[in-house]
Amino acid sequence: MTKERRQPGRTGAARQNPASPRPDATESKAQKFLDQVGRRGERLAVTDYWLVLLASIVLAVFGVIMVQSSASVEAIAAGRNGFTVALSQAVFALVGIGCMLAMQFIKPATLKKLAWPSVFAAVFLLFLVAFTPLGHTVLGNRNWIKIGSFGLQPSEFAKLSLAVFSAFMLEKKQHLISNFKHLAVPIVAPVGIVIVGLVLVGKDVGTVLVLLMIIATAMFMGGMKMKWLLGLGAVGFAGLAVAVVSSQNRRSRIMAWLGQCDSSNECYQSNMGLHAFASGGWFGVGPGQSRMKWSYVPEAQNDFIFSILGEEFGLIGVLFVLALFTVLALAMYRIAARAADLYTKVLMGCLMAWIIGQTFVNLGTVTGVLPVIGVPLPFISSGGSAMLAVMLAMGFVLSSAREQKLAQLTAEAPAPRQQPDAHE
Repeated sequence: MTKERRQPGRTGAARQNPASPRPDATESKAQKFLDQVGRRGERLAVTDYWLVLLASIVLAVFGVIMVQSSASVEAIAAGRNGFTVALSQAVFALVGIGCMLAMQFIKPATLKKLAWPSVFAAVFLLFLVAFTPLGHTVLGNRNWIKIGSFGLQPSEFAKLSLAVFSAFMLEKKQHLISNFKHLAVPIVAPVGIVIVGLVLVGKDVGTVLVLLMIIATAMFMGGMKMKWLLGLGAVGFAGLAVAVVSSQNRRSRIMAWLGQCDSSNECYQSNMGLHAFASGGWFGVGPGQSRMKWSYVPEAQNDFIFSILGEEFGLIGVLFVLALFTVLALAMYRIAARAADLYTKVLMGCLMAWIIGQTFVNLGTVTGVLPVIGVPLPFISSGGSAMLAVMLAMGFVLSSAREQKLAQLTAEAPAPRQQPDAHE
């Protein structure tokens, strides 16, 4: 028998090149990288959850404090208890915080089911406001339902229902939204047109502007082409222009913003608001020590509450509140960026357009950058309906944030070890 000769430098198995990384080493590095990414995603999800929760609660509490400071004088002058308005605001804030905390335990898939019922409820309530004796006019706007001492502003809840409905429909029709008809129906028409039209009947142009921002954001995030988006924007702008021209009050506001006042009354509110805002300096005159709330600034507890805030807490207080809104916007943006589903992305975008967009409109009004439009500052301005609607919106955000946090924790949990086979 001839003896098999072995090749020099070879064994039964081919030798590995010592310079090349071993497969198990490569896998280990890849796994380590994935673990780091997972831990970072988990930390961000947990961080965003707490940012939304704490920022919402702090803003709501700060809002109650500011309502007490700005509304107490007018209440006492009218012969009422100076704590009446603030106590009412505190009750709505507590109920809103309770709803927000409860909603975080409801899965987003369950909250989606509120889309159609909430839209039907919003349209029904807005119809009652516009065309029945239950509608109540406040400061020229018919936007309240009044039953005895109970009052409700349905247009605030219409903002939330429109945001939830838009997100729900875009996700349901996402395989069809490349077609303009399927993208715009039924969000723009008929739902958007009906809600906006009913609010316009009550002459509340400020709320209409916010509703249009929500619809535009939904269309943008749904992938509407820019030419169609600009076309819808032009139609909306033309409608707002007609609403402004058709009202003497709105025309005078625009002219006052342009510096053309036929009488001192037309520029009085904006001038007094700017004066209060500017007199706060760096650190303000102190909590509760505002001088301009003594019947100098009209609607000091509502649309112009930010001017009283600037007077009492100064630039430092203003920056603190703006920082809280910035934190809220950043957390909502990151929740949307991490989301794997279109519903969460669109919902976060619409809620940001509502809350952050309305904040900018209010601040623009107080600082004179925009004309007096008449929208409240979210979380801060007096109004139980506005407070409750915003806190419910934060409940939707917390639900999505908690779902992402739990998903990250589940993904990071170690897989159960398999028992070795008894035959091995």
